[in-house]
Amino acid sequence: MLRAGLTGGIGSGKSEVSRRLAARGAVIIDADVAARAVVEPGTAGLARVAEAFGAGVLGPDGALDRERLGAVVFADPAARATLNGIVHPLVGAWMQAAEQDAVAAAGGDVIIVHDVPLLTENRRAGGFDLVIVVDVPPALQLQRLVAQRGMTPDQARARMAAQASREQRLAVADLVIDNSGTLADLDRRVAEVWADLQYRFPIDRQPI
Repeated sequence: MLRAGLTGGIGSGKSEVSRRLAARGAVIIDADVAARAVVEPGTAGLARVAEAFGAGVLGPDGALDRERLGAVVFADPAARATLNGIVHPLVGAWMQAAEQDAVAAAGGDVIIVHDVPLLTENRRAGGFDLVIVVDVPPALQLQRLVAQRGMTPDQARARMAAQASREQRLAVADLVIDNSGTLADLDRRVAEVWADLQYRFPIDRQPI
């Protein structure tokens, strides 16, 4: 088994990289999927979030209203720390269980990529065999968040400021995927990274 951590700033295109690695045979364990799962209706995680932030972060159906919660935590570092203290341990346990299931299913012959947006912020780089960082210049991040996600420039800057800096992410990188070009450029770079991962841990699969 080879365990890689994949990270990148908001708007970097990390999800595109994740999809391409999955298509080539990597098992993706997505922290965003885990973060949704641990606060589904009826979970202890959701109950703790509602207790900490009030019923106003819940929708009429009792599910978490992510937009309302986001408006609170991205404007207040202390609130964000409170939320992280609730959610992150639950996400870690969920991802560990998913990894164990994947390894058991593959008999250990597997390349696992943990897709973790806050890998740098949570100082988790040392928990992986290597770290892959999807990198774009901050100006391009801002442009994408405004054009593709409908954020205002101020909203985009606030989201970016809540994450690690570009320099901090690159400091923990073993492999860097530049995603400032075209999708064809991205395809080529992902192919190079996949070849590198297979070289580090050969598995019995034909490359795509």
